[in-house]
Amino acid sequence: MLFEAFLSSTAMESVFSPTAVVQSMMDVEAALARAAARAGMIPPAAGQAIASLCRAELYDVPALVAASPRSGNLALPVVQRLRETVALFDPSAAVFVHRGASAQDLIDTAMVLRTREALRLIDDDLQQLCGRLLDLADQHAAVPLLGRTMMQPAQVISLRYKLMNWLMPLLRSAERLREQARASLLLQLGGAVGTLDAMGDRAEDMLAAVAAELSLPLPDMCWHTQRDRWLRLGMEVGLLCGNLGKLAQDFALMAQAEVDELNEPPGEGYGACLAMPHKKNPVAVLQAMAAVQRAPQRIAGLMGCMTPEHERGLGQHQAELAEWSGLMGSAHAAVQALNRALAEPVIRADRMRAHVLERQGLVASERLEHLLMPRLGRQRTAALVRDLIQRVRQGQGTLQQLLHAAIEVGDLPASALSAQELAAMFDLDAIAAQADGRVAQLLNEARQRLDALAAQPCG
Repeated sequence: MLFEAFLSSTAMESVFSPTAVVQSMMDVEAALARAAARAGMIPPAAGQAIASLCRAELYDVPALVAASPRSGNLALPVVQRLRETVALFDPSAAVFVHRGASAQDLIDTAMVLRTREALRLIDDDLQQLCGRLLDLADQHAAVPLLGRTMMQPAQVISLRYKLMNWLMPLLRSAERLREQARASLLLQLGGAVGTLDAMGDRAEDMLAAVAAELSLPLPDMCWHTQRDRWLRLGMEVGLLCGNLGKLAQDFALMAQAEVDELNEPPGEGYGACLAMPHKKNPVAVLQAMAAVQRAPQRIAGLMGCMTPEHERGLGQHQAELAEWSGLMGSAHAAVQALNRALAEPVIRADRMRAHVLERQGLVASERLEHLLMPRLGRQRTAALVRDLIQRVRQGQGTLQQLLHAAIEVGDLPASALSAQELAAMFDLDAIAAQADGRVAQLLNEARQRLDALAAQPCG
């Protein structure tokens, strides 16, 4: 649908397109046929005949999709049409199509194959996004930036610290997604009730052969109704969406014209407004925020599907499938959008410094309290600092100016605050460098972890 497409990406739409899903189902059928032939369960000629016709382009995919509601799933029309087609060329082979497997085996394993490809797309672009954040952190050392808590000015941090605050959750997501993918992207082959009863004493041989054909690990047992590992993978994608949304929202707040600390790359017509030519809308972060907005509902929908009755549920599996591709699309759309935003962002270090200076030194109030309290006592310090803050807000001067004046007139003993301490309290470059120092080792470690991800391809 039109507006759903805005929340996904073209590449992800292709991964979960009807033709791609049907082709993955055909790949599973071909693997079943070849494995059965190798295990001696069907004639080799039959296995070859079936596998040769497992090509989605030979079939009317929209017609298969249209037939699925009456069948309860997409597997039945796919298998029926494959069986009919095989019968046209080799009637004796048609009876061996889909032998011993269930509809859910076919759909689950096909979705594992599609998800493996989806995660490769997310992984590639997520690594690129992490690399961009690391590069920006490398390039911008000791840039003072106003830290904000509860949407209010707080203390001075640094741009590098902010970038690392965005990066680390994304890097963890990249690592956890790979770990959970290894635990979740498993072959599904259990037959009617999960026991592979129809395959008899050849069941283990068939499992191993099909897994080898599809390059999928074997599960400890059939997971028709054990959806926990699969959902953990979905939850990791949901957490990634949350981390991406955090970055996008911070970016949008910093891009407000009143703030103007950070903006998307310039470009003719990029972010233009139809009614107000002076506006530049942050359209990339807009798309990222829109894409991740639906992730919590999708995760909730997946969790609601964890209660299949007995050995096969009634409706939960179908509902789960509907949420899954949308969740993957949301994550990929957001990663792609933020890559556009951070490709060549406009970084206004001058505005960052100006916003700190506009606070008239009040950002140093906590440090001032910590210095004075052991020397003047809690009550006297609290009263003095409150009075100074009020006078700054009344426009009587900056906190630094008022402290100098207080020392000169004797309201503040000279012994309570040395000249060096007073200067250090308002040295923005030194404070920003200190914030950089808090993440210096982490920056190097993050680069090593990202290099390790790049060295080992996903999937």
